[in-house]
Amino acid sequence: MKQLFVFLGLVAFVMACGGGDSVSPEMLAAAEKTYKQHCVVCHGPDGKLALNGAKKFSESTLSQGERETVIKNGRNLMTAFGGILKPEEIKAVAAYTIELGKK
Repeated sequence: MKQLFVFLGLVAFVMACGGGDSVSPEMLAAAEKTYKQHCVVCHGPDGKLALNGAKKFSESTLSQGERETVIKNGRNLMTAFGGILKPEEIKAVAAYTIELGKK
């Protein structure tokens, strides 16, 4: 039930911030899976683990676009996912991290 509310909140957030190029509900659902597969080890399930130099999302001041750049290019020990994820996946994961930071 909690995951449903998180997902719906994320959809509402992206719809409010996006224009014609907003992230689809399907991509947001996939973003959670992608996050759990690639990001949770260092950032944690709630975005607050901060392992290996990872930043806590609740303390981040990065914009959506800046997060997309970090995900694409990597930073310090973080893997660059530009060659692994599609641009729309990167956008969705960035939106997902913003939502995690609000908790």
